Amino acid sequence: MTESSARSIDRVAAFEELLRERYSCRGYEQRPVERATIERILEIAQRTASWCNSQPWQVHIASGPATDRLRDALAEHLASDPAATPDFDWPAEYVGRYQERRRECGFALYQAVGVARGDRAAADRQRLENFRFFGAPHVAILTTDAKLGVYGAIDCGAWVAAFMLAARGLGIASIAQAALAAYPDFWRRQFDLGPDRLVVCGISFGHEDPQHPANRFRTGRAPLDQVVRWVD
Repeated sequence: MTESSARSIDRVAAFEELLRERYSCRGYEQRPVERATIERILEIAQRTASWCNSQPWQVHIASGPATDRLRDALAEHLASDPAATPDFDWPAEYVGRYQERRRECGFALYQAVGVARGDRAAADRQRLENFRFFGAPHVAILTTDAKLGVYGAIDCGAWVAAFMLAARGLGIASIAQAALAAYPDFWRRQFDLGPDRLVVCGISFGHEDPQHPANRFRTGRAPLDQVVRWVD
């Protein structure tokens, strides 16, 4: 084996390890992430590929007291106007394998945090943790340019994946949250955004709390034969 081949194997192994280690963290310590670490994550994520190198993502990141202010303001907003009006339509329906995977994830989470099947009140309390950013010290809100349409959102999705993997590599946990995009007008008011910026999702992040019960399960992945069709 050549030195170049060995290096390639090491790089692939390291990348695969990051993919396996990353998970959606739903419980955080209160200590903040150092600014230099956040900037490093952002520098890495900025290498994300995009259509015609348009780089449509813009991100607002809150830390410390700003995160707490947003958490409180969002709670007030939900209490007065709970109707979801996302800029991008939610999935019309989960069917077949998609529904099976969704339920598997949901049941595993509820089992981890002690929510019994049929306990709607407890399930709703867990759902509302989304809007508390799961107690994370930082939240990022990601937007794209409206004129770029769905492809701007696709590019932002790639950026989200790069951000979370870079964070994992630096020992920082995260969770991507479509739920935070349910109230785009709230975020536009908070960040003085114009109607030309569409809210794609949020990312809560920080140092994971290894003792939090919500962090004690992992989701599986479908086998290749469910997602790949070979054309010879």
